[in-house]
Amino acid sequence: MRKLIALSLIALLSGCAASETRPSAAKPDLATLDVRRTAASTKALDEIAAAYLRLTLEIGTHEPGYIDAYYGPPELQKAAETAPRDKPALLTATRALMAEVDLAARRISDPLAKRRATFLRAQLRAAETRLQMMQGTRFAFADEAERLFGVRPRLKPLASYDAELAKIEALVPGDGALADRVEAYLDAFTIPKDRLQKTFDAAIARCRGRSMAHIPMPEGESFRLEFVTGKSWSGYNYYQGGYHSLIQVNTDLPIRLSRALDLGCHEGYPGHHLLNMKLEEKLVKERGWNEFSVYPLYSPQSLIAEGSANYGIDLAFPESSKADTERDVLMPIAEIAVPSDDRYWQLLAAIKRASGARLTIAQQYLDGAIDRPTAVALTQKYLLVSPQRAEQSISFTDQYRSYVINYGLGETMVRAYVERGKPSRDEMWRRMAKIVSEPTLPSDLLTR
Repeated sequence: MRKLIALSLIALLSGCAASETRPSAAKPDLATLDVRRTAASTKALDEIAAAYLRLTLEIGTHEPGYIDAYYGPPELQKAAETAPRDKPALLTATRALMAEVDLAARRISDPLAKRRATFLRAQLRAAETRLQMMQGTRFAFADEAERLFGVRPRLKPLASYDAELAKIEALVPGDGALADRVEAYLDAFTIPKDRLQKTFDAAIARCRGRSMAHIPMPEGESFRLEFVTGKSWSGYNYYQGGYHSLIQVNTDLPIRLSRALDLGCHEGYPGHHLLNMKLEEKLVKERGWNEFSVYPLYSPQSLIAEGSANYGIDLAFPESSKADTERDVLMPIAEIAVPSDDRYWQLLAAIKRASGARLTIAQQYLDGAIDRPTAVALTQKYLLVSPQRAEQSISFTDQYRSYVINYGLGETMVRAYVERGKPSRDEMWRRMAKIVSEPTLPSDLLTR
């Protein structure tokens, strides 16, 4: 192909052609034109990506936590931090860059390059929205979620979860409020603080082993685990680049056994750590798409990240294998008495089926339909947690707002994509690998 291009260019420059009578009429062949168009569109996207990278780093100077991960050249971050544009200027630049993406996208024929352009456009729309919010604009919950995360949530009324609460009532009979009874029952499955490290080490090792059996991991990948306090979340992955993560687990409240595999998968494998590694490996290093070296938290990228991380728990531990691992491996390590029946796991499954209530409560709270005390009370009732856990949940909503949709709705969308058509287990993992290795948007999960 390179020789063909060179010969075509020589012919153009020298005026040579097959026709001796009209040498000036010579035209390059279609293959050469296609190569030129591809090169031009790639250059345009690369330039837009570089501008997007600088723009994102500058926006991050105006809001702590806006940048969830960055592992590109440190001098770019230093330059952004040294002389960031103000928010109005960044908003103008964001809109101008969106127009450039729209223009470049019309000239692209390669399917993956088209997805790259579409991804950049969606990320920029989210940046535009967040900049508006930083300057005082407030959107309705559904509008905010759609503009930031690329999908419009359609949430169930709280009353639709009452039937699930009735099932839970039968699992934990007795006097007093149902949430109090559930909390008291689950307290028996709390991991002692002096057993946390060993329990989580064992859990994450099993999450990693099951994921590695299906998705190749870069050589030398690693993570560091820390236990912290004073956070509104229960776990967090800080991707450092170079295939390394810092995983933090919040110990403000007692940690139940069920969180070990959940957090091991969600924050580690096949969750955030694996996703960030594959994006770095496949898109940044192999393709040179440096826009993926920065991850703005308030963007469609988060629905993919949280949705795949949540679904990854069931993918890694299908059917009874999660309960079997907890019963046979983790409970002995945590020195928790193994229950004589399956009521513990039945209860956890029922609680998860009611967990969508969290999104409805967040919507009502953020849209002003209910006040904070009511939101806390409803969280206790439907999520079946203590006042302290309910407060932590609403504190998360205060801090991250419509971000909460990314967990439940994201998981539902990833599950539907991976399990569509009842595929084999190998095919399910192949689809998961595709999600975490490509410029995936929520709309891609709806494509049949």
